[in-house]
Amino acid sequence: MASDTNRQWRLVSRPTGMVTETTFGYREVPRPTATDGHFVVRTLYVSVDPAMRGWVTANPDYIPPIPLDSVMIAPAIGQVVESRHTDFSVGDLVSGVFGWQDYSTSNGAGLAPIHRFTPVHPLPRYLGALGGTGLTAYFGLLDVGRPKEGDIVVVSGAAGATGSIAAQIAKIKQCHVIGIAGGSDKCRWLTEELRLDAAIDYKTEDVDERLATLCPNGVNVYFDNVGGRILETALEHMTTWSRVVLCGMISGYNAKDRQPGPTNMFRLITRRVRMEGFLVPDYGPRFKEARRELSAWIATGALQAREDVRDGFDVIPRTFCELFTGTNIGKLMVKLADPDPPITQNSNPS
Repeated sequence: MASDTNRQWRLVSRPTGMVTETTFGYREVPRPTATDGHFVVRTLYVSVDPAMRGWVTANPDYIPPIPLDSVMIAPAIGQVVESRHTDFSVGDLVSGVFGWQDYSTSNGAGLAPIHRFTPVHPLPRYLGALGGTGLTAYFGLLDVGRPKEGDIVVVSGAAGATGSIAAQIAKIKQCHVIGIAGGSDKCRWLTEELRLDAAIDYKTEDVDERLATLCPNGVNVYFDNVGGRILETALEHMTTWSRVVLCGMISGYNAKDRQPGPTNMFRLITRRVRMEGFLVPDYGPRFKEARRELSAWIATGALQAREDVRDGFDVIPRTFCELFTGTNIGKLMVKLADPDPPITQNSNPS
């Protein structure tokens, strides 16, 4: 049921070190209305991603800082509840950057309509494996990592949203895949559910020793989500002409001071290793192609998508902070509302 009030979580301070719930402040404002060429979206699910930690700093590298007392931006899925736009109708489901609020307005720019294929998969999947998470894993592994059949692929943060998808795509491409994660439950999930060839628990095992045992001939592709010491360790095991994909560096996101880089960068020279970072928006023209393939893999069971969905507007800041304590497995998000009317699933992917 639509409300006349728009609840918001706003950025009220810039954290130094670990982000806390007090970084965000609760506000209530009137619900917006649609003007000509615009429509109002009710937020159903909001994403919680490690990259968002960088968005609240004063000097992020790739987007302007979020102004203080502004709504915290975040990818989200929503439903059109009022429209004065010819291409968007009431009831349509869309994904975009709506932020931590109940309602927002849009002219359609930068949004992806998902009402035509939502019945094929559960709605949260379009914020996870079929959203930015899956696209990041897809293009990072396949375009930057360029795995070949039989390659040894190592993925850090492998039980997380992006890492778990990247690791499974590597298996689909007939690679030997090793995941690095924190905790026995996560490692067991990687090997028993996702069918990875091995998993390393960085909390209880020596990563260097385990990589030496599991990869005696070296690593061909390393998909890095954490940076820091794990990245430095992985560089020691890269084979000649191998590739390092820099996707994220969560180990340093909440550090008070700039973290030192790997001390063994000379390995890149002697072993002719290519290390490359990327941003998924650069692949925008190919999103439809990637979603089609990801959707097909999910439909056949080759790719498993797991969402960790928390409930309630009030828990958004706490859920974001918990992201950096490693409590989640798979894609973390918060559910705010159900679509109205409820979705009826259909097997037709068109």
